[in-house]
Amino acid sequence: MLPPAGNKKEAPLMSHHSDPAGYDLISILLHWAMATLVFGLFFLGQWMVDLDYYHPWYHKAPELHRGLGVVLGALLVMRLLWRLLRPFPKPLGRPWERWLAVLVHRSFYILIALCIATGYLMSTADGRPMSVFDWFEIPATVHGFEQQEEIAGEWHDALTRALFFLAIVHGLAALKHHFIDRDATLRRMLRPGGS
Repeated sequence: MLPPAGNKKEAPLMSHHSDPAGYDLISILLHWAMATLVFGLFFLGQWMVDLDYYHPWYHKAPELHRGLGVVLGALLVMRLLWRLLRPFPKPLGRPWERWLAVLVHRSFYILIALCIATGYLMSTADGRPMSVFDWFEIPATVHGFEQQEEIAGEWHDALTRALFFLAIVHGLAALKHHFIDRDATLRRMLRPGGS
């Protein structure tokens, strides 16, 4: 005998995907890998511009910088695709803080994409393809413009500084949520499903 229809309990369809309580492992790994690359690339970039021509890292550092920049770009694409497949949990805090959190995350994506684009334009300004760890090459599709390397370099420097500053502010905001507000903002980015 079937139970009465009124007593039947149905779970909402895909409830765990519509509003997750915390981040999943892939989101957490992508977040920290990208954060590490953003800081690493910034400091590597600041260090390598002052290297003397005879320094052993004069050629190695820019090659490493370009290769890691391509890795960051790949992670950005993966993160955006993963976010479409699995929505992130809603930000915590006051309404203005939640609004600001969304704005900061979108600014991160835009700034990272622009940093990668200007780095590419700078690296391929002479028309030669850009080598990535000697594994493969990315062709120079846009080149030959007057002072392309210098202009792209100036934009790249300004954008990376803005990205670095935003990352610092983002980190300080996470610490504020953890130590002052005592909410789960930081904890849920440290362990899957953390709350």
